[in-house]
Amino acid sequence: MLRVLMFLVPLALSVYAFIDCISTKDQDVRYMPKPLWAILVLVFPLAGSLSWLIAGKKRHPAGAGGSAGSAGSPWSRGGRQQWVAPDDNPEFLKSLKDEKSPDDEDKKDQDKKDGGEDPTA
Repeated sequence: MLRVLMFLVPLALSVYAFIDCISTKDQDVRYMPKPLWAILVLVFPLAGSLSWLIAGKKRHPAGAGGSAGSAGSPWSRGGRQQWVAPDDNPEFLKSLKDEKSPDDEDKKDQDKKDGGEDPTA
């Protein structure tokens, strides 16, 4: 089992580093051009992979990226594109307050006809 792990772990690291290298944007690559990094990872699997992961790519802090999203966009939060849950989206919550269903109007009209007070007022 240990012999298999000694082969699989560096292989998996090399595959991960190579895919990460070729999928990284050109402006996020440091020190060398991206094709040179890819060749380095392929020719020297262990050393190339470790050097790519340590020095080859600009790393961004998890919370970096500016404000917590722009109004009206459920996708932008923390400067990255990701989904924001509806209960965290202020535009969605505002739309719920603005929205009036026909059932609510019918209940208010019926209460007024019955002489009762509007429970929402």
